[in-house]
Amino acid sequence: MDDATVVLNVAAESAGLRLDQFLHGALPAYSRARLQEWIRAGRVLVDGRSGKPSQSLRGGERIEVTPAPLAPLSATAEDIPLDILYEDADVVAVNKPAGMVVHAGAGAHSGTLTNALVHRFGELSAVGGGLRPGIVHRIDRYTSGVLLVARTDAAHLNLARQFAARTVEKVYIALVHGTLAAESGRIAKPIARDPIRRTRMTARLGTGRTALTEYKVLRRFENFTLLEVRIGTGRTHQIRVHLASIGHVVAGDRLYGAPPGPAARFFLHAARIGFQSPSTGERITVEAPLPVELEEWLGSLAR
Repeated sequence: MDDATVVLNVAAESAGLRLDQFLHGALPAYSRARLQEWIRAGRVLVDGRSGKPSQSLRGGERIEVTPAPLAPLSATAEDIPLDILYEDADVVAVNKPAGMVVHAGAGAHSGTLTNALVHRFGELSAVGGGLRPGIVHRIDRYTSGVLLVARTDAAHLNLARQFAARTVEKVYIALVHGTLAAESGRIAKPIARDPIRRTRMTARLGTGRTALTEYKVLRRFENFTLLEVRIGTGRTHQIRVHLASIGHVVAGDRLYGAPPGPAARFFLHAARIGFQSPSTGERITVEAPLPVELEEWLGSLAR
């Protein structure tokens, strides 16, 4: 589809649907996030007027959609500083700062980690496609810490098998609201997309993808607890959702109900990852130090 305007008529049976839901069904080639972007940009008119993603349709409306040009199908090299924690012929481990998106997506095409990696290393694994060169796993935009990147297709496939077999050690540091009664715990609730707020995940439905999170207390503050968290799976927002599900939301995580903290992020950091070298089988452990803003956050609690 090119930039030409697409005209859609809302049938009676579509009455009650949100505008973004209707468009996602009518234009399945585009993600819902992209369609919402177009709605907010005024590229979607409902009976000649700009709409809102949440707008409820009555049936009978005439909708005009003017698609925006699609994002490039490959990462674009950008000269962005990178903090390299480990590097060999197979793998690069990067210390991702909070706020940096891992790869391009709806609303984020520049300033990404993949763009920085392409500029720094040139050729990376192509297994994940042109938009995600080398990316074997991800961490949330506002989570900082260590992230593995595959330099070759063979290394990528080897690491993917390790993640699937749950032999990769993933350790996080999280500050949560409240005082946990036990010194350690285990959460094994399945995680699914929240049916009401689609930007969130939930562990309250009893259905979804299996997920395992284990934690232990590192330090207690008044009204806060610092945790070491290990995950056996890598579901979207897993740590944030699981901790919120037991009444201890990650500090600063406004999406899951926490008030804003002193930093422009939430307190979750990927502190350590352990894996086997794809070439030698040697066990490799890479650690990322706690960022300055999180050290200062802890300091303010201690005072």
